[in-house]
This record gives sequence, structure tokens and C-alpha cells, in this order.
Amino acid sequence: QAPVGFWDPVGYTRDGNVETFKRRRETEIKHGRVAMYATIGYIVPEYFKWPGYLSPSMGLSFEDVPNGLAAISKVPGQGWSQIVAFAGYYELFVYKYNGTPGDYGWKVITSPDPEALNKKLSAEIANGRLAMMAIIGMFFQDGLTGSAWGDWSLYTDS
Repeated sequence: QAPVGFWDPVGYTRDGNVETFKRRRETEIKHGRVAMYATIGYIVPEYFKWPGYLSPSMGLSFEDVPNGLAAISKVPGQGWSQIVAFAGYYELFVYKYNGTPGDYGWKVITSPDPEALNKKLSAEIANGRLAMMAIIGMFFQDGLTGSAWGDWSLYTDS
């Protein structure tokens, strides 16, 4: 993939097993998609929060939930259970690997032209890789400073 081309510094593909390569590419695409959602999910609450209550029984509104890593301790356990159950259901029953990396039976990225399709799929892989680095960077900065946006004046450990 441009601009680097095929790059395998650790030698995962040295054995030449095509099925193993496809499975690893499937995993990369899935992690990239999750990272793209996570990155957007980290940014959006800075600008928009749903009206109403996250947990009416606890009186917890969406506005009461802080952004970033601080939200982890504020969401009730039953909320986390619902999130894990939803993700687990899709992981185990809906999005099953069928031998073609990234193909779950619905086409968001499509084109009748094979060259254009290949370009779009390559862009998805590149964007997924970028999103994986971005979300880790956001977590790291948030963990050090309390803000994903790098308010380094809050970091006093150095």
C-alpha cells in the first residue's frame, strides 16, 4: 500500500500462508473500524451530548457524564453490561469472518470499477491505521493530563 508498499518488519507473512494473512488483514480492518468509531466517539461529546437521562433511576443525565476516560467511572455497571452484551452479540453472531477480509454481507465501500474499489479499500485500511494511532494518543494524553486535547498545563509530573 502506498506510500510504503508491502511492509512486514516483524515477518508475520514470512511463511506465505494466504489464509493466515487474510485472517490477520480481517483483524486489522476490524480493529481499524472500531478505532474509527472510538475516535469519533471521543471527539463528539466535546460538542454534543444527548438530552435526557443516561440512567433515570440514578438521576444521571448525559450532561453529567464527563468526556474522555473520566466517563468510565460515571457510567453505571448495568450500562457497561449493555454495551458489552451489544458488542458481544455483534462479534459472535452478526459479524462473522467468511474468508474475505472486511466483508460482513453489507457493502458501504463499493464500486463497479475494480481499481476504484481497491483504492477505496486501501484508504479504509490507511484510515483505520491512523485511527488506531489517534485513539491511543487520545487515551495517553487524557491519562496524563485529564484531557484528550493535551492541556499540558495540567500535567505536573515532569
